[in-house]
Amino acid sequence: MIDQSTVDRIMDAAEITEVVSEFVSLKRRGTNQLGLCPFHNEKTPSFMVSPAKGIFKCFGCGKGGNSVNFIMEHESLSYPEALKWLAKKYHIDVKEEEETEAQKQLKDERESMMIVSAFAQKYFTRFVWEENEGRTIGLSYLRERQLQDNIIKKFELGYCPDGKDKFTQAAQRQGYQMEFLEKTGLTIKRDDWVRDRFAGRVMFPIHNVAGRVIAFGGRTLKDDKKIAKYLNSPESDIYHKSRVLYGIFQAKREITKQDKCYLVEGYTDVLAFHQAGIENVVASSGTALTSDQIRLIKRFSPNITIIYDGDEAGIKASLRGIDLVLEEGLNVKVLLLPQGEDPDSFSRSMSSTELQEYIEKNQTDFIRFKTNLLLKDADNDPVSKARLINNIVHSISVVPDAITRSLYIKECSSLMDVEENILYTEIRKMMQKESEEVRRREYRDKAAQQRQPAPPPTPKVIKNLCEIEEREILRILMKYFHTEVFEEEGENPEEKFSISVGHFVLSELENDGLYSDNELINQFLDFFRENLDNKKFNPSQFFTHHQDQRISQMASDLISEKYTESKRWARGGAFVEAEDEILDLLVPKIVQEYKLRKVKNMLSDLEKGIHLAATDNDMEKVMTIQNQYLNLKKVEKHLSIQLGNRTITR
Repeated sequence: MIDQSTVDRIMDAAEITEVVSEFVSLKRRGTNQLGLCPFHNEKTPSFMVSPAKGIFKCFGCGKGGNSVNFIMEHESLSYPEALKWLAKKYHIDVKEEEETEAQKQLKDERESMMIVSAFAQKYFTRFVWEENEGRTIGLSYLRERQLQDNIIKKFELGYCPDGKDKFTQAAQRQGYQMEFLEKTGLTIKRDDWVRDRFAGRVMFPIHNVAGRVIAFGGRTLKDDKKIAKYLNSPESDIYHKSRVLYGIFQAKREITKQDKCYLVEGYTDVLAFHQAGIENVVASSGTALTSDQIRLIKRFSPNITIIYDGDEAGIKASLRGIDLVLEEGLNVKVLLLPQGEDPDSFSRSMSSTELQEYIEKNQTDFIRFKTNLLLKDADNDPVSKARLINNIVHSISVVPDAITRSLYIKECSSLMDVEENILYTEIRKMMQKESEEVRRREYRDKAAQQRQPAPPPTPKVIKNLCEIEEREILRILMKYFHTEVFEEEGENPEEKFSISVGHFVLSELENDGLYSDNELINQFLDFFRENLDNKKFNPSQFFTHHQDQRISQMASDLISEKYTESKRWARGGAFVEAEDEILDLLVPKIVQEYKLRKVKNMLSDLEKGIHLAATDNDMEKVMTIQNQYLNLKKVEKHLSIQLGNRTITR
C-alpha cells in the first residue's frame, strides 16, 4: 500500500496535459487540448484534455478520468502500479508497506514479464560496461560502428555473455522465475535442457511508448552463416512486433516538436540518426510496416518521411507500406538514398545540418517516387506504363480525404500525361470494387456467425429509467455542493440558517426514500452524505482522483465540456441567466423533475400490475393497486403544478 501523503504528492505533480502528451500529440482548442484518441482508431480528433479540471475525456469511445486513470488504461497497469509510474516520472519517492507473500503471488503476470525484462536490460547494460567479455567483444563492436558512448547509454545497449545459460543462472539467483524467463523469450527450456536465447549477442532493448523494456533484438558477432545475424524476442503478452516501433520512446517528444517522423529500417539506422542530431526517427525493425505502427506514429504527427536505402529490389517489395500510410490519412514523403548507402552510413558522411538539408531537398511525394522507381521497367512499353499508372491510381484511391485525393490526381495527370477524368473514372471503379469486397466479407462473416450455435442468454440488465435526472443531480452536487443558496427559519422567525445545495438535495432525497437503480450513482451519493459537513471536501478533485476507475470515469464525464451546462434547461428556454445565478430556482426544479420521473415510472409499473391482476381475475388485488395508483396520480399532479404544468413523456 502507498501511503496517502505520497499519493497526494503524485496527484498534485501529475499535470494531466504533461502526462497525456507523453503519448498523444495535443493541440490547443480554447482552454482545452485536443488530439487523436490512443484507445481507439479515429481519423477526426475527439480526445479532449482539460488542464483546468485535470481530466481527459474521449467523446468517441467514452474513456475518461485523471492522470492515473490514463496511465492505468494506456499501460494496462493497476492503480498502485500507475501511481509508481507517475512517481518515477516526477522523481517522487514512494513510501509503501512491505509486500506480503500473498501480495507477491497476486502480482499481475504481465507486470512480472515487464520486471524480468527490466532486469535483463540492466544486466546486459552492466555487462557491456563492467565485465571483461562485454567490453572486449560487445563494447568494441559498438565503437567499431562509430557509436558514441552517450548514444550507447541513451538506448541502453548491452551484451549477453556467451555460453549455455549464464544469464538464466544469474536471473534465477536474483529470484526471477523460470516461468517468466521463458514467457519473455529470454530463456529457452526443453525438458531438462536450458539455454540463453541471446547468448553471445549485442543487445538492443525495445521500449514501449512509456519507456518500459518489452523485448530485445540481439546481433551475433560470429561469422557462422547458420546463425541468424539478428534475433528478436518472440511474441508475448507484452510484445507484439506489429504494434511496436524501435526508438519511439526516445523519439516521441521530438516528433511532436518537429511535427514530422522519419521512418527507417533498422536499429543502427535509428542510432546513427540520433548521433547525427536528428531524433525524430523510428524503425520498423526489419518487419513489414503495419497499420498499428502507422497509427502509433499518427498519435504524435500526421507527417511521415520514409527513408529507403539504395536497394531498389528491396524497395519494390516494401511499397505496400506507402499505401498503408496513405490509407491512414497521413502525409507521406519518400526519400531514396544513393545506391549503396543506408541511413547508418549516409548519416555519418555529413553534418547534422547537411543531412537535414539533404532530406528536405530530396524527399518527394509518393507519385514521383513510384514513377521514378517503376518507369525504368516500363521501357516505353504502353502496357507497362499502363500498369504503372494503375499502381499509382490504386495508391491514390486509398487516400481517405477527397481534397487530398483530387490534388494527387491532378499531379498524376500532369506527370503521366493522362486526362484527369480518366483517372477519376479508374479511381471510382477501384473504390467501388473495394466497397463490394467489404460488403462480401461482411456477408460471409454474418453467414458464418449464423451457422454458429446461439450463445447462452445474457443476464437481464435492469435499465435505469432515471439516469438522465440522476446524472444531472450529481453534476449539480459536483459543481455546487458547498454553495449556500437556501435559507431556513429557526425556532425564532427572525433566526435564519443558510443551507447548502448539498444539504438541500440530499435531505430531499432522504425524506422521500429515493435511491438509484445504478449502484455507482448510489456510491456517489453516499460519499456526498459522508462529507456534508466537511468544508475541505472538494468533490471534483475527490471523485476524479478516486482509485476506483468507474468513479473517476463518471466524474470526468460529469465535469467535462459535454456536461458543463444542462442541455435540458437550455432546450426548454426556461432560463437565460448564468446557472450559478439561479441555483435557488434551478436546484429545486432538478429535484422535482427527478421525483416526477420516479412517480411516472411507478405509475407505469402499477398499470402493468393492474393489467396482470385483471388477467388473473384477482379483483381484490386490482382494487388495492388502483388505490395506490390514484394516490400517486395526486402526487404527480402536485409535482406537475410545482414545475409549472410541464410534462415529461415516458
